Amino acid sequence: MPVNPGGVRAAFVTVVGLLFAEAGALIAVLVWLVVDLLVLEPSSFATAVALIVVVAIAAAWVSAIAVASVRRAPWSRAAAIVWQVLQVSIAVGAFQGLFARADIGWVLLVPAITVIGLLLWPPVRALYARPEDAAAS
Repeated sequence: MPVNPGGVRAAFVTVVGLLFAEAGALIAVLVWLVVDLLVLEPSSFATAVALIVVVAIAAAWVSAIAVASVRRAPWSRAAAIVWQVLQVSIAVGAFQGLFARADIGWVLLVPAITVIGLLLWPPVRALYARPEDAAAS
């Protein structure tokens, strides 16, 4: 069955757009955490700083994945899938527990499942293939 090139392009643009949106959201969370640290008194300063460092690393990594995805770097597909799986696990945690927030869970889950599905679709997967791998198939 032939694949519509416009559909593949739309899927690729959707993946890249969602990756950049996730990177932007992480940067926004990072700014929010830094402002909170400067304005409010944390119950544990060390924990607050550690959380800021972890979010900064995540923001830098997802930003790098998004930029590499625009360039169709072969490694960016696997890295994006790993990030989406991590995001799914955070979403599942947001649905349960004493402080469950289903709204946050859905906001994390829907884009993650969308990106995973699109990255596993063979025509999109082929966009990320190395030239020598594409020639062999």
